[in-house]
Amino acid sequence: MSKPAARNPTVTLSGYETSIVRCVVAVLLVIAGIAWITFYTHEAMDAAEWSKSLGTKKPDTPFEWMSDIKRWNYAIGFGLAFLGLIVGANPKTPLGRGRGVVIGMLGCFLIGLAWIVTYYFVAQSATAHVPVMDKLDQLNLVVGVAFMAVGFTFATKWE
Repeated sequence: MSKPAARNPTVTLSGYETSIVRCVVAVLLVIAGIAWITFYTHEAMDAAEWSKSLGTKKPDTPFEWMSDIKRWNYAIGFGLAFLGLIVGANPKTPLGRGRGVVIGMLGCFLIGLAWIVTYYFVAQSATAHVPVMDKLDQLNLVVGVAFMAVGFTFATKWE
């Protein structure tokens, strides 16, 4: 009598081995990063930007710890999203092999370029208001270049 096969969290799709766990982790990291930035801007940013010199009462927030780390919330949010994209660049995910690599690489390059161009032409004008870009100032360049750096992680997987 043979032993039952061990459960393997991989699936074969069109001849490629796909790790379901890695795919789920990549998607959850990207979603967590976007959610972190969204939640910070809607719930905790007012308390983080409050100043005693304004003479107003500090806005109440149930997430005081999030207000205390101020702009680091953007680093955490973008870091989670970039980490999710990097995890997705593995050959065991659909985005990390074949056409997915080209889509991921070009997508990250173009998003990074669009981020920088939007910052220079739109977010710096006095009349335009781009929510996250307004608060990041020159760090928008870091975000754009980071998108391009993630694009290079996809480029290393290109065959």
